[in-house]
Amino acid sequence: MKKIIIIGAAGRDFHNFNTFYRGNPEYKVVAFTAAQIPDIAGRKYPKELAGDSYPNGIPIYAQDELEELIVKYDVDACVFAYSDVPYNFVMGIGARVNAAGAAFTMLGHKNTMLKSTKPVVAVGAVRTGCGKSQTSRKIVELLNAKDLKVIAVRHPMPYGDLNAQKVQRFASLDDLKKHNCTIEEMEEYEPHISSGNVIYAGVDYEAILRTIENDPAGCDVILWDGGNNDFPFYKPDLMVTVVDPHRPGHEISYYPGEVTLRLADAVVINKIDSADFANIQTVRENIERINPKAVVIDAASTISVTSPEVIKGKKVLVIEDGPTLTHGDMKIGAGIVAAKRFGAAEIVDPRAYAVGRLAETFKIYPDIGTVLPAMGYGDQQIKDLAATIENTPCDSVVVATPIDLGRIIKMNKPNTRVAYDLQEIGSPDLSSVIDGFLKKTGLR
Repeated sequence: MKKIIIIGAAGRDFHNFNTFYRGNPEYKVVAFTAAQIPDIAGRKYPKELAGDSYPNGIPIYAQDELEELIVKYDVDACVFAYSDVPYNFVMGIGARVNAAGAAFTMLGHKNTMLKSTKPVVAVGAVRTGCGKSQTSRKIVELLNAKDLKVIAVRHPMPYGDLNAQKVQRFASLDDLKKHNCTIEEMEEYEPHISSGNVIYAGVDYEAILRTIENDPAGCDVILWDGGNNDFPFYKPDLMVTVVDPHRPGHEISYYPGEVTLRLADAVVINKIDSADFANIQTVRENIERINPKAVVIDAASTISVTSPEVIKGKKVLVIEDGPTLTHGDMKIGAGIVAAKRFGAAEIVDPRAYAVGRLAETFKIYPDIGTVLPAMGYGDQQIKDLAATIENTPCDSVVVATPIDLGRIIKMNKPNTRVAYDLQEIGSPDLSSVIDGFLKKTGLR
């Protein structure tokens, strides 16, 4: 029996275990390691989810301890299982593993994709922050317009009680409280709920899939709403991948983003309205080179604000989605674009006023720049976010997170929300791609 460590971030690592290693007599997973997300190490993958072969569960350690764990457990192989990292980083981990004596591997979709009895549309991206969410919302709108019931499934974000999070169903904002969601979770679930759609997430994605197939609300199509730049857990009948010309070349240099690009039936080049032509062309040429059969859709990320007067002529603090700014490496998001477009006098740099865990975030990610990441993986981060907003000397706050942050944090300053939607440019478009999917699956 080969001894395995799964290197992860509370997402694909658990899924890889559930689909390939759980109940497999050839392997024994002796540990998980955790990185990228604050405070997810030091837990256990519980025995109730791990199965009969793991009566004590499986310990989760910090990734920093990797070499020591390989020696301690006499490990045969380490499996890399998290996303949105550059190739040199992945192979740096591989070098550490090999130097400690173990093999280094990554599982593909043959071993990890689950087959549904329902048609599946999957939306992925080559990096965090490309515009998956707005693309997913557009696809749901197109399917709903054809009187099809869509249930969305979100890539996992199980940061709490793993047993309690085995299968989570969200149909109302009250469900966010019921499941003790973090800001990061709410940012992904709330837009679907606000549009009147049901969304699932959790830990055990086969259990989730079988629950969806029998959901009381009915389901004609499952929409896989990917996380970071990971490839789907469910076998798609249509794979849509979003690329970002603000980060040209990342589509072929980040793992596993290139996998999602190579799997794509359709590729959306988003943010064409705000990207340089040369960068757009670089991305277009890379798509043509590695996936020439994909349908390529040009799109803009259109921006609107609830109260433009809160921005015009004012000194503003801009708040953006946390993961997009941190491991997503984005410097300019919808909030910055909105602040400039609607005439802000100044964008205030929050770094000198950050407190607690947010101050630590700026130290870990020094290139974030003059934007405040809406970090909220736990109560303390939420308190620190509120304190940082209060400390920052600004006239008003521009909130470009996908959720109503004012519902979570009391802001004593004028503020406005930024919304961003996908606007396709010319032809082909998502409507024609969806028509092809409906014909292929017999739904039309």
